Amino acid sequence: MKTVPDPAHGESLEGLVDLVTFHSEETGFCVLKVKARGFRETVAVVGKVPRIDVGEWIKARGKWTIDRKHGRQFLSEHLEAVVPDSIEGIEKFLGSGLIRGIGPVYAKKLVEAFGMAVLDVIENRSAELERVEGIGPMRRKQIKESWKAQKTIREIMSFLFANGVSTGRAFRIYKAYGDQAIAKVRLDPYCLARDIHGIGFKIADQIAEKLGIEKDSVLRARAGLTYVLLELSNQGHCAYPRESLLSKSAEMLGIPAGTMEEALRIEVENGQLTVGAGEDNEPWVYLATLDLAEREAAARLAEIGKGPHPCPKIDLAAAAEWVQKQLDMQLAEGQKQAFFGAFRHKVLVITGGPGVGKTTLVRSLVKVLAAKKLRLMLCAPTGRAAKRMAELSGREAKTIHRLLAYEPATGGFRHHAGNPLETDVLIVDETSMIDIQLAVHLFRAMPRNGLLILVGDVDQLPSVGPGCVLRDIIESGTVPVYRLTEIFRQDEGSRIVRNAHRVNSGQMPELPGKDEGMAGGGDFFFVKAETPERGVELIRRLVCEAIPRRFRLDPMSDVQILTPMQKGELGARNLNAVMQAALNPRGTEIERFGWRFREGDRVMQTENDYDKDVFNGDIGLVEKVDADGQEVVVRYDDRKVAYDFQELDELTPAYAVTVHKSQGSEYPCVVLPMHTQHYVMLQRNLLYTGITRGKKLVVVVGTEKAVGLAVRNAEAGRRNTTLRRRLREAFGTV
Repeated sequence: MKTVPDPAHGESLEGLVDLVTFHSEETGFCVLKVKARGFRETVAVVGKVPRIDVGEWIKARGKWTIDRKHGRQFLSEHLEAVVPDSIEGIEKFLGSGLIRGIGPVYAKKLVEAFGMAVLDVIENRSAELERVEGIGPMRRKQIKESWKAQKTIREIMSFLFANGVSTGRAFRIYKAYGDQAIAKVRLDPYCLARDIHGIGFKIADQIAEKLGIEKDSVLRARAGLTYVLLELSNQGHCAYPRESLLSKSAEMLGIPAGTMEEALRIEVENGQLTVGAGEDNEPWVYLATLDLAEREAAARLAEIGKGPHPCPKIDLAAAAEWVQKQLDMQLAEGQKQAFFGAFRHKVLVITGGPGVGKTTLVRSLVKVLAAKKLRLMLCAPTGRAAKRMAELSGREAKTIHRLLAYEPATGGFRHHAGNPLETDVLIVDETSMIDIQLAVHLFRAMPRNGLLILVGDVDQLPSVGPGCVLRDIIESGTVPVYRLTEIFRQDEGSRIVRNAHRVNSGQMPELPGKDEGMAGGGDFFFVKAETPERGVELIRRLVCEAIPRRFRLDPMSDVQILTPMQKGELGARNLNAVMQAALNPRGTEIERFGWRFREGDRVMQTENDYDKDVFNGDIGLVEKVDADGQEVVVRYDDRKVAYDFQELDELTPAYAVTVHKSQGSEYPCVVLPMHTQHYVMLQRNLLYTGITRGKKLVVVVGTEKAVGLAVRNAEAGRRNTTLRRRLREAFGTV
């Protein structure tokens, strides 16, 4: 008998999954080839299940249908996976790569050794696994832990799926909460929005509704307030006016104003939020962590600025003459003033655009300070910026995270106020990139008797994270600021440098080559593309053909597409798909979280992962996709980092990245789409930042209208911060 009729629920079917033709982690929809009981050939089963692997035994209830394209299928209304109940099924199940440490070879060995009892051995008697040749204590431990993790992850998936939520983040939930995951989520589903990357308030709210939490509950109001503030912090704000926040939150959540007031009171009492006077002296609401970061950053800078200078007395005019001879160059008047200032003040800012000599000035300071036997440390927010700083200064430079030395065991940095950096001088490059949370960690670790030199271009885009640290420090008027403006002779001929300064002053850049094709000359080109579709095709041809042929640049390592936004045809998502197909069309791959990760792909880390020692914006190459080990190995310069398949939501293809993500990096060639499709993101500082990322060549693809809109839009939204006022208070200049 092939199927068992059920008058209430249709027919039932069960069997071994031979092939997973398709499965969506987002919706659970799947198409399976199943060796069903009572059938000679495999049958197609269509349904929804949170997770499914080859070798699993399924039970399905539903009905048979005839699909025009695919033929006969079993359309299941209810589908569940259970532990396989045959030797063949168990071997396929274990050999599918689901359990780390077991591939097809070890699956066969284990089944031969333990037969039907193998799953019980793995779960309850794992020491016996060492009887199998090739399995020692390390592999046994890996298998045991992976089995336990997969079992819990499946339970989480089933829980999420039953509550109408996609299951792609189950691994992260397990990593955060362990075996207590389901109990914790049942108690407060909104914890997911606070703690889990990729799960926002809306998903948590969906689970809460399924669990019976009332729409107008105080618990939901509290979570909603935090969610709105987190969203605002993602836009760069450290706080938001109290009344606007409450009305915004009440409208979004559909909760009465009185309940929102109560929610704010509780969150303030619990220390999650704070209320204080904003820049307009009206009450602002802060996430407590950002409030503390602003206060402490201001206090620390004021402390560093006090006391005697670490450098012994020096004849500044003689020092300037000496270093100019040593480096065979001449300091301009603005550079000399900044040079002298570094020996008169303990905290100072050096700012200016491209080609104005910031690097030459830093080299001069390093040379003299080192000659005076002072201990020096150099750092920058990103790996690329630190590497460039090291190459240009001739001394070691580290990322800020590596300088501060994160310790996974404690969950904090090794260097802090109680264990400061062992240096007399700290020079920080690309300071415009530093958000308030990273700034406070850096200032905590700075020795009180040291010299702190902050270098950066204040006209670039502000940090991706909350705050506007460099601009706030400059505008506070509390520390000396040296703005370099003179463009040096070697850069006068560079159209990149000239156009960057034109844009920054509100002028249209010179746009050679207004006809299609790469007409023009020098290091800056404009390629006309009236439609987004034409723009995509031109970018593909430029990167793959024209630029490599004409400029001898490698499209995989030398050319970077920088785009204003993620969405749209000229956005990073679509351009990445197009360029992956063009530059790296074949190879071993794995599909996760909406992307295919292929050996040879260029990828970017999208969040700080202190355990892996990789950080938001780091770019690497996929070196290996290991199906047996369930991991992808990415090379970052001279380091290899392994990602579990379930951790791939930390990565995104990086053939095209947003201009925001490019901060702190320089590339031999930048291709910059600028089209009215990006209307909401067309801002002067975005265009300026994109142009200044190009070292040898910049190619703008798009329309003059879009470039003009960006140049004219200098009023990028002001961020809500109070660091300026707090600096004045800390320095006693209010």
